[in-house]
Amino acid sequence: MAKESVKARQRKREALAAKYAEKRAALKAAGDYKALDLLPRNASPVRLKNRCQLTGRPRGYIRYFGISRVIFRDMALQGKIPGVKKASW
Repeated sequence: MAKESVKARQRKREALAAKYAEKRAALKAAGDYKALDLLPRNASPVRLKNRCQLTGRPRGYIRYFGISRVIFRDMALQGKIPGVKKASW
């Protein structure tokens, strides 16, 4: 499980990216790169990292579900994800 400070930093980046998304798009369309440089660095969506919503794990992230493979397996086995069951053939 990721440290709380790492998860908090990620949440802060997500909030900043959402806050400045419109402004960034307008500045990019206008070609005003000097004004883009003045925006906070964490407002850039490139700085976001895909992390598990429950544990904050950065690796083994399943984008469709928004969780890591470890949590996905546990939840699937417990029947907490509708429509997902363990394969057997």
